[in-house]
Amino acid sequence: MDDRTVRVALERHWNASDANDFNVEHEIYRDDAVLDYPQSGERIRGRYNIQESRFVQPNKKRFTVRRIVGSGDLWVTEFVLSYDGIPSYAVSIMEFRDGLVANETQYFADRFDPASSRAHLVELVARRPD
Repeated sequence: MDDRTVRVALERHWNASDANDFNVEHEIYRDDAVLDYPQSGERIRGRYNIQESRFVQPNKKRFTVRRIVGSGDLWVTEFVLSYDGIPSYAVSIMEFRDGLVANETQYFADRFDPASSRAHLVELVARRPD
């Protein structure tokens, strides 16, 4: 699978995620895919279980992709995931095998205020709307 085809598949995946189209969202995964959430220590095995875990999640979710980078079998998406309007910054690392995601790891972080101790060293940029 060439890089352009993977990028299109990822865009389709994230657009479906934002639209809560669970069937299209999970077409990108192999049947035996593994999803890891290191911060909670959870591992979900299998496309069906990954899809079900997201379907039963009660919050209203919105996805805003900031960028997608990658090549070959390794792709990273930086995005903002809002649960009930509260943004969390996230990174998804996807490893492809035979054109589908075999492994995904997602990391999440909440926004925070700039530290005054480094104010003289930084340039503040406007935060993107979430």
